[in-house]
Amino acid sequence: MSQTPAPSANPEIQPYFEALRDGKLLIKTCTHCRQPHFYPRAGCPFCFSDATEWLESRGTGTIYAYSVLRAAKDLPVLAYVTLDEGPTLMTSIVDSPASALSNGAAVRLVVRPDADGTLAPMFTLI
Repeated sequence: MSQTPAPSANPEIQPYFEALRDGKLLIKTCTHCRQPHFYPRAGCPFCFSDATEWLESRGTGTIYAYSVLRAAKDLPVLAYVTLDEGPTLMTSIVDSPASALSNGAAVRLVVRPDADGTLAPMFTLI
C-alpha cells in the first residue's frame, strides 16, 4: 500500500508547519475581502486577491460531519471540522470515543504526526 508523500518544503507554507511544531494552527485571511480560508494558499478563493495574511486560529470549532471506520482498529475518526473562524477542514478526531461524537460537538486542536510522520492538525472533544 503506498503512502501519500509528505508536503515538500515550500516557503509559501513554511509558517504553517512551523506553527504546528508549536502546537498552533495558522489559517489564511484575505486582507481585501476579510474572508478566512483553509488550506493555506497565497490567493484568496473568494475574491481571487493575492493579498492574504496568516491568522492564528483559536484552535476550536465544531464537528460538521464524521465517519467511523468500525472495521479498522486504532484509526482516528475522519471528520470535517468547522473552525470558530469559519473555514471547514478535513481532519481526524483523536482521543475521543466514537460513541461520544456527534455533529455539532465542540472540539479543540491537538497536533499529532500523520501516518507519514508529518505534523497535522487533529481535534479532540472538549
